[in-house]
Amino acid sequence: MNNIPSAYIPGYVKARDLERRLASSYLAHTVIGDPDADALMNELADFPLAEANRLIQAAVDGDHSALANAPPTLLHLFNQLETPPDWVDQRDFAPGIRMFHRNSRLILGAFVGGVLVEGFSTNISKSFFITGRLRDQGVRRLKQNNRHMVELFVPGGLERDGDGWKLSVRVRLLHAQIRRLLAASEEWDAAAWGAPVSAAHLGLAITAFSARLVRHIARLGAVFNDEERESFISVWRYCGHLMGIPEAILFRDEEDALKLFAIGSMCEPEIDLESIVMVHALINSAPLVIGITDTQARRRLARYVFSVSRALIGDELADQLRYPKRSSFGVLPWFRFQKRYQHTLGVLFPNLRQGHRFDRFSGLLEASMLGEIGISYNLPDHVYAEESRRY
Repeated sequence: MNNIPSAYIPGYVKARDLERRLASSYLAHTVIGDPDADALMNELADFPLAEANRLIQAAVDGDHSALANAPPTLLHLFNQLETPPDWVDQRDFAPGIRMFHRNSRLILGAFVGGVLVEGFSTNISKSFFITGRLRDQGVRRLKQNNRHMVELFVPGGLERDGDGWKLSVRVRLLHAQIRRLLAASEEWDAAAWGAPVSAAHLGLAITAFSARLVRHIARLGAVFNDEERESFISVWRYCGHLMGIPEAILFRDEEDALKLFAIGSMCEPEIDLESIVMVHALINSAPLVIGITDTQARRRLARYVFSVSRALIGDELADQLRYPKRSSFGVLPWFRFQKRYQHTLGVLFPNLRQGHRFDRFSGLLEASMLGEIGISYNLPDHVYAEESRRY
């Protein structure tokens, strides 16, 4: 108990009565970051930022000729990453890729209205709140998140030279740099909160992105079979490995992921102001992602997202996050009906469906892929996003 960050003690006491081993593992990982990536960031801190960024770009691109003066920690990390675990078979990803593209619009909607909200309901919200990454650059971050997901589900995206592989590694390196900056900040209370962007939080997040996301899209009307479901989840498992999540906290299958999500969520502290602020910033950024700038139109779409999100996450969590007080009764059946109706309308009368709020909400994929959204492999150089070089 003395080694547990103080904020987690009440939740851990409840969770250990249900699943002591898993609860203890989750709490042990709240004080762990990513030893290999953290060592790399500590070493690169002595390099000029432009040189550190150049070395990372060369390593990501596999340009070994440009790595003659690279620190050993960089070479070690990428040597590890370039050898997939024994449980990875790229051929297994094909059914999940088909499932993603058949249901992509629902997946992106459920990602914003469901799993990201559930993620920000944990103490990971403190990292985002302090850095201001979503507050200051919310639209940019959402587009980058969506782009990462899309690239994971491009055929070959998780092969060494695929953008899904590269962007997963990018996330790992960004987390390590942000962890270093936050740990040195006076605002971070390690005794209460453990490590910034901890292995526990990343392990919990990947269960939400996979198993919880499958549950949400099924309720929104997505169509898939058991093979596609298992494959979809296996894509996320490999993504989690590339992001540096330790095997001890990385789920094995859907059942394991749902159990970890339940126990980990129970260990988390009660909802606080940071979670509320981050979730509202997330949902209110969604209209901007798809280019809606008119104030009234933004508010209407945000209300719609809140309504669908409440139906996905449940009234208890929605009330804790201070969602608008609206009944969620019938929201998901009506959403599924609109999905079928809009599909039929789009086939028969394409021009009539433009601007419909359902279509806007489920159009996050296309918006994320239009134009240049500025994904680079540069590192942040300040704990506050608004004072950091763009990344």
